[in-house]
Amino acid sequence: MLYYDLHIHTALSPCASDDMTPNNIVNMASIKGLDVIAITDHNSAKNVKAVYNLGLKKGLIVVPGIEVQTKEEVHVLCYFYSVDECVKFSEIINKNLIKIKNQKTIFGNQFVMDEEDNVIEEVDYSLLTSTNLNINEVFEYMEGKGVAVPAHVDRSAYSIVSNLGFIPNIKNLTTIEISKGIVTENFLHSYPEYRKYKIIRSSDAHYLGDISEREEFLLCKSELKRIVYWLCGY
Repeated sequence: MLYYDLHIHTALSPCASDDMTPNNIVNMASIKGLDVIAITDHNSAKNVKAVYNLGLKKGLIVVPGIEVQTKEEVHVLCYFYSVDECVKFSEIINKNLIKIKNQKTIFGNQFVMDEEDNVIEEVDYSLLTSTNLNINEVFEYMEGKGVAVPAHVDRSAYSIVSNLGFIPNIKNLTTIEISKGIVTENFLHSYPEYRKYKIIRSSDAHYLGDISEREEFLLCKSELKRIVYWLCGY
């Protein structure tokens, strides 16, 4: 049994606190007794490697991830089998991102950090815009590299349901995420058609205190690939 939180933002995401540094996140997750976390910054993986390496030292499994905003303004969590694959996709996203200058006094800083929490780069274009990739293209890219999961499908904005009105029949769409405050059984009672999907529930933490306690768990071996296989529905 592995306790998880698979939706955590670092200080790279402008809407996240500057306190969401690699060390602070790993230490808070360890204090809270989590076994697995995922780093899922908006449209970038620039802080994934630092958190992943720190997790190795702490015995914490860090799933490399990105929260992609598609052309339809739908948020999709992409989880990878390896850091290298995650970084490659981050570069593709960067090439397909609509570039608008980040107004950090309004939206917040976008810090890239090393394993000692030093700021080594500040991204000057907004990571909160949409990419030119549509939902189908994101799912197609993820085949064989990991799993794509529609984020917070219960929300009234930036979710696949709110923006499209339904969950389309997409190849390899096996798992959906609901928000931390939603009771899974209540959600499925209201939307029984979603029982065919694996349901995960994560914090979408933008502040250290928001990182989940030992609430949600998965049943698989404590290996990165096995965890992503589990998310794929295997």
